[in-house]
Amino acid sequence: MKRILLLSFLLATPAFAYEAFQGPTELIYWNTNLTANGYTFFGVRGTTYLIDMQGHVVHTWPIGTNPHLLDDGSVLDASNNDPSGFAGFMQVSWTGSNMWSYLETRTNYLPHHDFTRIYNPKLGTNTTLYIANKTITSNQCIAAGCNPAYGNNYNNAQMDAIVEVDKAGNIVWEWWFGDHLIQDFDATKSNYVGTGKTIADYPGRLNANIPGMPVQRDWLHCNSIDYNQALDQIVINSVRGEFYVIDHGNTFMTGDPVTSIARAASSAGDFLYRFGDPARYSQGSAPSILTNWTVSTTGNKQIGGTHHVSWIPTGMPGAGHFLMFNNAQNLFEHTQASYSFEVNAYLNSSAVDTGHYMNPPDAGYTLWHPPTTADKAARWLSGQIIWSYSSKASHGMFSHIGGSAQRLANGNTLICSDTEGHIMEVTPAGDAVWEYINPVASDSIVKFKRDNWPMYNSIFRAFRYRAADAPLAGRTLTPGATITGRTPAYYSP
Repeated sequence: MKRILLLSFLLATPAFAYEAFQGPTELIYWNTNLTANGYTFFGVRGTTYLIDMQGHVVHTWPIGTNPHLLDDGSVLDASNNDPSGFAGFMQVSWTGSNMWSYLETRTNYLPHHDFTRIYNPKLGTNTTLYIANKTITSNQCIAAGCNPAYGNNYNNAQMDAIVEVDKAGNIVWEWWFGDHLIQDFDATKSNYVGTGKTIADYPGRLNANIPGMPVQRDWLHCNSIDYNQALDQIVINSVRGEFYVIDHGNTFMTGDPVTSIARAASSAGDFLYRFGDPARYSQGSAPSILTNWTVSTTGNKQIGGTHHVSWIPTGMPGAGHFLMFNNAQNLFEHTQASYSFEVNAYLNSSAVDTGHYMNPPDAGYTLWHPPTTADKAARWLSGQIIWSYSSKASHGMFSHIGGSAQRLANGNTLICSDTEGHIMEVTPAGDAVWEYINPVASDSIVKFKRDNWPMYNSIFRAFRYRAADAPLAGRTLTPGATITGRTPAYYSP
């Protein structure tokens, strides 16, 4: 287990860090003067917990994979304990009774990883968005201009879709990556770039022949989704190193799912914005191994292995910006570390907020020079990254899977580092002010965690709520015992 204090490597004031093979679980640090006090919400191994700042359990729900706390105090979660694939969803009330369930019955769709309950303004009611891998046949791949040389990959190919269902389980809207491909391989296909044009002319579409990554099973591995009601837009993240913004409002036709799905499949459903790896659409430098095989460059690639992206909500510092947990294991760094990034997608090359999406390469890049002792090469960072955070110790915060980031009302950020079960609250200046280690492990509840393989006490995501927030407002929030039953013992400055 690593015990660390974190810092921003780019814009914040340094804090100091250390790592250890073993140590106590639950609350290990709390600076009571600097935290955004509230209740921390997370799900592990079939149970969802709500704990206070000291780690006392305030409430539990009998479900816990990737739980989403809804405004009525109920929890929406996957129907089984595996984020990578499940049959459908279940919603349980505050008291744990089943309120709603949904199963994806289509054989060529596999729900996985993430989903969100939204208010659809055109329907005037709540619906549920979810990610599902959709089967694409070998013939469809070839028809979309995929290189036949990789035909064996196409036999089990999948591309992610976003599906929207209403309370009755009716599909009212759907969007699919397969409808938004572009290619420069086969001029006879309808999605060919055209005479005199290249992939770079189509940032709103995905290259069907991404270099080194032909279409295959779980091709994009999308793993997070968020909805902005004010914009009526969706953001979806791919572990391959990009996230994409999609227009929901202008492709949704009230009372007409067939037309809605057709419109989402048209150019109206092309990406409004994408961030992470401009080389994917030939507008940036790709990562590469240099002449000395021990040295590589990340090029203009900004994120790798990301598992969470969301809009910072209205009322929070940075509202309207994107906040992400960047696992970064695919960034080709000599020494890996995970990061949290805040991105203002409206910034241009003069760092002016234009009020509309700007193509990231147009905002330019800044060369970041890490300390020599970090054993990292200089990196080009997007001008649209306005805040970033990582541990000073090279592996003080590193999670090769999962994770989340949430902006809090006082400007702090709550970060969950999945593989070590580590939740931390950090200030804008780079100080860790609250740290908690998940005690729920794969084989037991542990008071003291020793050196274990990653994922032993993992937490997929974690979020903080205030007592006045809608899900908790008016409820009796009585602290009980901690998860381990131990009296909290932590350092407080």
